Amino acid sequence: MISLKKRNLILTLLFLGWALGNLDRYIMNYAVLAITEDLDLSASSTGILLSSFFAGYALMQLPGGWLADRFGARKVLIASVVLWSIFTGLTGAAWSMASMVIIRFLFGIGEGGFQPSSSKIISQVFPEEMRARAMSIMLSSAGIIALIIPVLSVGLLTTIGWRTTFIVIGLIGIVIAGYYWYYIKLPDDEKIDKQKFEAVQKGSFIKLFKTPLMLNLFIAYFSLYAVNWGLATWLPTYLVNVRGLNLVSLGWLQTIPGVAQLVGIYLSGYWIDKLTKGSERAAGALACICISILLYLMFTASTVTAFIVFQTIIMLIISFVVILLPAIVLKNLPSSVAGSSMGLVNTGGQLAGFVTPLAIGFIVDAFNGSFNAAFWMLIAFAFICAVSLLTINYEKGELLTNKI
Repeated sequence: MISLKKRNLILTLLFLGWALGNLDRYIMNYAVLAITEDLDLSASSTGILLSSFFAGYALMQLPGGWLADRFGARKVLIASVVLWSIFTGLTGAAWSMASMVIIRFLFGIGEGGFQPSSSKIISQVFPEEMRARAMSIMLSSAGIIALIIPVLSVGLLTTIGWRTTFIVIGLIGIVIAGYYWYYIKLPDDEKIDKQKFEAVQKGSFIKLFKTPLMLNLFIAYFSLYAVNWGLATWLPTYLVNVRGLNLVSLGWLQTIPGVAQLVGIYLSGYWIDKLTKGSERAAGALACICISILLYLMFTASTVTAFIVFQTIIMLIISFVVILLPAIVLKNLPSSVAGSSMGLVNTGGQLAGFVTPLAIGFIVDAFNGSFNAAFWMLIAFAFICAVSLLTINYEKGELLTNKI
């Protein structure tokens, strides 16, 4: 039995790692304004750049989960942080569009093992009734980063520049990897995982694909993260180019949705742990319908103030669904396949992260700078997410017939 003190230490370290990963991802959405100017990129090229990370990240989800189940989550976690830190630092050395895309793709490959391995560690360390709360605390670091990144990015990008910023973030990542190596040690859990792997994981990928629950979650992940990353990657550009904000005003205004995201992520885990099976499905579907309505109200808002108000409510609701989806996985599937399960469904989310920024870039170019069609696309994705959650089938198929 792992002590409460050790659980809290592990969760704190996972919190810091997830914060760093989100710092790099979010700061790129602001740095791209300077990068676009330095490298003379069109909207389509900017979309390719923003999507390149997600291509590598999505590609690594399933292998990352499998590796965590096969060789141990701790090893994959440390390797992931080291690799992504190296390529984060190299981002600051990019000299062309092609080099930047390759580096960001490899950065995505490096970070791809983090969420499956960290989710697996949570399933190993925490009892089922505490996993949603533990996940919400870890993921709340994304809310904190979303809160501070607008102001932080303005400060960093206007003082030390985007190149030095990425180098500094990479060095911080190496330090965090060292903490993981020293403090996260779960030899008994790792040994048990290998035994379970031999007994349960044989053909587990096929079983996962045959599990009805996983198809719905894959679609839900894709749809929700299409909205999330579509907004995160392009809203800074939209607010500057279409709504006429300067970088400083943008930074301060975007802290408001950041507060909502932080509060939503932190509180959602406690609420979700109290939901009964079935009610979580209805709650998630209702949340996504609300998101689709609010997206329409946001992009048709006549003032920037109204736009920010609707964006704030959207981020609050998105935060709930962001916690709900992995909680369904961790509560309905055994820890022996937690890495592979999270890798599979998160592949959908990260494929959306690749496709959506790219699609928005081409849409904006096709409509001569207008974002209206892009917003309608996000509205459609929110509705698809609602349908996929409402029709969730909790039947587990063959996956749990040999549960250990």
